[in-house]
Amino acid sequence: MKKILIFILFLVLVISPFYWYYFGPVGGSKETEIFVIPKNLEGFNLVQKLEEGKFIKKNKVLEYYLNTFVFFADVKAGGYKLNRNMWALDIFKKINGKPDLVWVSWSSCLRKEQVGEILTEALGWNSDELNKWNIVYTNSKPEYFEGVYYPDTYLIPVDKNGEQVAKRLINRFNEKFAPLADKYVAANIRWVTGLKIASLIAREAAGINDMKLISGIIWNRLDKGMALQIDATMQYTLGKNSEGKWWGSIDLKEQKNDSPYNSYLHKGLPPTPICSPNVDYIEAALNPEETDCLFYLHDHFKQIHCAVTYEEHLQNIKKYLD
Repeated sequence: MKKILIFILFLVLVISPFYWYYFGPVGGSKETEIFVIPKNLEGFNLVQKLEEGKFIKKNKVLEYYLNTFVFFADVKAGGYKLNRNMWALDIFKKINGKPDLVWVSWSSCLRKEQVGEILTEALGWNSDELNKWNIVYTNSKPEYFEGVYYPDTYLIPVDKNGEQVAKRLINRFNEKFAPLADKYVAANIRWVTGLKIASLIAREAAGINDMKLISGIIWNRLDKGMALQIDATMQYTLGKNSEGKWWGSIDLKEQKNDSPYNSYLHKGLPPTPICSPNVDYIEAALNPEETDCLFYLHDHFKQIHCAVTYEEHLQNIKKYLD
């Protein structure tokens, strides 16, 4: 028995330094740092990135062990809270779990309820937090009711609540709008006005090539005191349809719905933006294409056709849509 204990002690004394040398912490700092795994994992070498970040020791023994015995297939993109006082195997156990920060992204012009649904799925919010997002967190100021929840890619801590996320999205909007702020002042256009028009353009344009033309037509109709008659404002009024879809189709009877967002009944711009546009649409609202057109449509190939008179517009309908 004594010999066995001596042998075990011998192994501990021999193996422990070996194990610490190859698998032990890089340093003594317990300061938390975020290690980011990108959304696109193509060409991403996890072990190499951890070595470069000095989270694990660079050595062939550790590399062989990790590449042979540690399973990386279930590693999720996102951010992980690590420190340099962690042992290598603790780091890989952490990374094989749930990320501390998750990637959240959208690119189209969405209304705030849609953004809330995306955030709920990504961050695991309950229905109460989603309701607060829709009613409280996105209503801190009248001008923040809609339009400022900027479409982009974000890395968001999973423990952030809706109020904190709303502020971050608004900050991103402010960053993107800042280069245009002086230009809006010089053009004597209130930023909220530009944002309303940008949101209409975003929902109406079929692509980047017709943004400024639609902007010019909207400005023309506003200057002439005409009703905008934009279907997207009606879609915003109707909200989610019976099929659970936002921005559903509308019919003629709904054009009589007496909502302040009904641009068939009410002249001028809607009370708020109808979605949160990106900077391209905001710039298009500021720099409309010069045109005499007052009407437009998109054909079945999403090509835009504009007209100066209503009679010409009817001809375009017959030519491109019938």
